[in-house]
Amino acid sequence: MSKEIKRIAVLTSGGDAPGMNAAIRAVVRAGSYHDLHVYGISRGYEGMINGDIQRLEPRNVGNIIHRGGTFLKTARSTAFRTPEGRKSAHDSLVAHDIDAMVVIGGNGTYTGGKIFGEEYDIPIIGVPGTIDNDICGTDWTIGYDSAVNTAMECVDRIRDTAESHSRTFFVEVMGRHSGFIALSTAVATGAGRVLIPESTEGSLEKTIDFLKKSMKRKKQFSLIIVAEGNPVGGAAEIAELVSTEIPAMEARVAVIGHLQRGGSPTRIDRIIASRMGYGAVEGLLKGQHNVAVGLVNDQLTYTPLTEAIGDAKPVSKEMMSLAEILAL
Repeated sequence: MSKEIKRIAVLTSGGDAPGMNAAIRAVVRAGSYHDLHVYGISRGYEGMINGDIQRLEPRNVGNIIHRGGTFLKTARSTAFRTPEGRKSAHDSLVAHDIDAMVVIGGNGTYTGGKIFGEEYDIPIIGVPGTIDNDICGTDWTIGYDSAVNTAMECVDRIRDTAESHSRTFFVEVMGRHSGFIALSTAVATGAGRVLIPESTEGSLEKTIDFLKKSMKRKKQFSLIIVAEGNPVGGAAEIAELVSTEIPAMEARVAVIGHLQRGGSPTRIDRIIASRMGYGAVEGLLKGQHNVAVGLVNDQLTYTPLTEAIGDAKPVSKEMMSLAEILAL
């Protein structure tokens, strides 16, 4: 698309993630630096359909870099999945003379942006805002580090009561389709086992074997981290199955849940969100179209949206081995 870009819009969609506000701030201020008019769309694609669009100046995004959530709000839109809904969304952009878009979110956000960009030939750049870290084309996603830090702090607290009562705790963390949060949390907290969607073969049997050996060694307590999307079951289901095999074990379940989504973003998330928001604006001005910005080996990169959403991002085999070896 050869049209000069003068006005861009930014939205957040899907699940919120700590650091989204830092990314919005970077888009607005980088855009202003380049004399662009920047517009914020409230409540994601649903807000775009409804025309919930307002001009954002640099001062509008002051004092938000440290805040969790997204001040633009977020929502999932069923209507945007239809041609009619996307037509209404495009009409809203036309009414504000918007030339390009920055969409912050995960796979669903990228998919919607890809389809919309192709249908209406409007430049779209995706910014990876999801705690799951499951987006291809980037080593880090915005919110992942904050989510792991929150989970780690919770597990550290659980460890105190597990040790005091000589109990085994099955702790469930987020990750419906990926085990990045669970795996990092397990390594960071010294957990005995971790069960993730990517590694299911024999995982329950290995967990039972580990706990039996731990009891023989008279280990006083154990921590088992379970990703919510583990196919064998969540923490409660795993605890019940294990208790059937080891009746003498005193088991408890803790589900950290949405605590991982909220709270102030970490230093890492604030910095990568700022870099990616800036990178999105720079990419648009350099003619990038239907791509996602990312950080690979600490360098800003651009990956076609088709590739970013096309393949499952694999967890590190080294990390999986590390979690198992250090739990001995």
